[in-house]
Amino acid sequence: MSDNIQLPHQHHDCNLESKLIHNMPSDETAASVADAMKQLGDPSRLKIFWLLCHTEECVINVAAIVNMSSPAVSHHLKLLKAAGLLVTRRDGKEVYYKAADTTLVKELHQTIEKIANISCSEIL
Repeated sequence: MSDNIQLPHQHHDCNLESKLIHNMPSDETAASVADAMKQLGDPSRLKIFWLLCHTEECVINVAAIVNMSSPAVSHHLKLLKAAGLLVTRRDGKEVYYKAADTTLVKELHQTIEKIANISCSEIL
C-alpha cells in the first residue's frame, strides 16, 4: 500500500497514520487470514483444526473423535486444507492430516487455546 495517501481529514498525528498505512497487511495477506478465520468460524472445523494441531490423523479416526460421519469430516478437511491450515501425507491408500507448520496456524492454535482456556501442557 502506498505511504503517500492524502487523507481528506487529519484527525490524528500524521506520523501515526503514516506508520499504520505502511504496516497495514497487504490485500493478499488480509484475504488469507480472513479465509482462515472464516473456516474456523464453524464449530466442527474449529474442533477438527484444534485436534490436528496436536496430532496427525486419518479421516476415519477424526470422524470417530468428533462424532461425525466420514463424508462430513472429509468436507471440513478439504476446506481447512484449501485455506492452508492443514497438510496431508499419504501412506498407501490412507491419507493423514495435520496442522500446517506456519506462523498463521501456530497463532490461530494459540488463540483458540487462550479463548477456550485450554493448555497444551495439561493435555500432552
